[in-house]
Amino acid sequence: MNTQGKQSEEGVVQVPASNGGPLVAAFGLTMLFAGLLTHVMVSILGAVALLAGLVGWFREVLPHEAHTPVPLEKEEIAIAPPITKVRHLAVAQLGNRARLPLEIYPYSAGVRGGLVGGAAMAVLAILYGLIGHKSIWYPINLLAAAGSAHISAMSYDQLREFNLTGLVLATIIHTFGSALVGLLYGVALPMFPRRPLVLGGILTPLFWSGILYAEMGIINPVLQQRIDWKWFIASQFAFGLVAGFVVSKHERITTMQHLPFAVRAGFEAPGLGGEKGGSESEK
Repeated sequence: MNTQGKQSEEGVVQVPASNGGPLVAAFGLTMLFAGLLTHVMVSILGAVALLAGLVGWFREVLPHEAHTPVPLEKEEIAIAPPITKVRHLAVAQLGNRARLPLEIYPYSAGVRGGLVGGAAMAVLAILYGLIGHKSIWYPINLLAAAGSAHISAMSYDQLREFNLTGLVLATIIHTFGSALVGLLYGVALPMFPRRPLVLGGILTPLFWSGILYAEMGIINPVLQQRIDWKWFIASQFAFGLVAGFVVSKHERITTMQHLPFAVRAGFEAPGLGGEKGGSESEK
């Protein structure tokens, strides 16, 4: 900082002169205290260095601060040439950006896959009831307990018996749940370009089982208390592989994300084109 606020006309500026006094004074102060642990001569040497540094320091600032001239350098400012042409980007037309996936499965394929996968899951659930509890109605009533407080309060022996309400509720819950998860498979499988059946049949059941493991106490407390997780995860893998196989056998269709909403909704009106949202003259 230039404390005098003066700048010469010869293209130089006055700045505070460099001074080694503070460094020498700091070194002397350090030696002064180090001598308390080592030898008195070290303290004496430190006191001399401290005094010399303080004298040299104050002589540079009192009675007037010492300055040194520094030449000024003018910066060359390059002015960019004016832009003579403007290129306009056509917005909302096909080809401006990548939209992935390029092809998807029909939603109906996901629903069909979910229903078939749900049937495979039901077979494993019935086997679990026969092998583990000698009753095919036990897993059915456990699933129905999610929608009935009466079934939730049943004892173990009552859960092993036939219950018409439990059968209807379990059928509704299982059918709708399988269709919704199958729809998820239909949407997710195109995201796996390599081996979609293997990845979709392994990764998705693992994620789904983890979510249900964390939320089962809220969704179905009775099932949480009595569930056999080995059979449950096996049924999830059966669902994933079967549903993924059924979905992957369907023919993919091209996505229509680049088309206007009216075209995707099936409306017919003048000015709606099948490519790039119509021609420029129609807009």
